[in-house]
Amino acid sequence: MTPFALPLKLINCHTVREFDETIQEHFGQLNTQELSLIRSYFYEEKLSRNDFFTKSGKICDRLSIVRSGILRIYALTDSKEITQWLSTENFLVTEVMGFFYEQPNRWNIQAFTDVELLTISKANYRQLCQEFPKWNEIEKRFIVKCFAMLEDRVFTHLSMTAEERYERYFQQNKELFNQVPLQYIASVLGMTAETFSRIRKRQSESS
Repeated sequence: MTPFALPLKLINCHTVREFDETIQEHFGQLNTQELSLIRSYFYEEKLSRNDFFTKSGKICDRLSIVRSGILRIYALTDSKEITQWLSTENFLVTEVMGFFYEQPNRWNIQAFTDVELLTISKANYRQLCQEFPKWNEIEKRFIVKCFAMLEDRVFTHLSMTAEERYERYFQQNKELFNQVPLQYIASVLGMTAETFSRIRKRQSESS
């Protein structure tokens, strides 16, 4: 599962607009009053590079919108480190099994750069569900969207060649190729660093 940061500090008008657009992008159309209510449960949060949003084995206690920066979602096994995802601007970030199902996290979520977030705590999330019953239906849509994203990733890994996966990810995330170690991207794409390097070299020679 792709891990997906949402009393409020005053948010400036530009941030309000960003927040409303992101909420509607992920959760569907909401009216002004509904957006204002949802916004009131979020607060601004900053993480410094290498700070942890949450760690494996813990239970994630918040969900956030990434305003700026990069978060890396990864796990450590006996033999290697697996980067599962890189969350960037306007992504939602949480550890789904921890936040929604109270299960210990499978993944570490760590700030790769300095990060700015709009965050909702688990306690405030529960309160929002009680005050705004429509949110329960919104939550269902969000979880369905998470599973759809997971299904899409499984499909691409099973149906696409390594070259096709590389090209698709490159077209969608060109800026990341100059921002993070390429072995992280290779891991996201389910290939070794050596395979990734060969494909990258061929792509560079053909362009």
